[in-house]
Amino acid sequence: MTPTDPSRSTLTSAASMRVLAHPTRLRLLGLLRERGPQTAAQLGDVVDEAPGTVSYHLAKLASIDLIEPAEPQTHDRRERWWQATAALTSWDAAELLDDPDKSAASSALQKSVGQVYAAGFANYVDSLPSLPREWVAAGTSSDRILRLTVDELAALTAELDALVARYAEVSEAHDPSDDSGAEPVSVVYQTYRRP
Repeated sequence: MTPTDPSRSTLTSAASMRVLAHPTRLRLLGLLRERGPQTAAQLGDVVDEAPGTVSYHLAKLASIDLIEPAEPQTHDRRERWWQATAALTSWDAAELLDDPDKSAASSALQKSVGQVYAAGFANYVDSLPSLPREWVAAGTSSDRILRLTVDELAALTAELDALVARYAEVSEAHDPSDDSGAEPVSVVYQTYRRP
């Protein structure tokens, strides 16, 4: 984790990026962030994997400090609980370009993340008929090609980050146990120069 932002884990080694690039590990980390502390058995039910397999993946995530043991949430002390160490994980792809090993690991991780995003969106599209109409109407999926300078692209990225950060604060204010009508919402956005 960076000392300036305790809510963010920063990956700097090729090994750590390769550990996280596994689709199951990406999914497990996301579930721990979304649901809070969980056991391997609980997570296994969601990802449809045996608890032993999930435990292996959790140990790999713990080895790069993305998750850590959590206080037990039940009286059964035999259960091992896990929690995410930070709300976000990042790495600086531009800083890694000069190191072929790190650059390759970064590319592999970015591709895995993209596959997780695509699978999540496909799942959403499949679930549309069962969702309340107002939730379908409130969401969006869009893309647009813009002609921008590098400074304008950086400004757009900063504005998007700030907007999501503002709504992250709104999200944190919702208590999962209340009846406010708040539900988990995915926010995925990308800004990049087209090759």
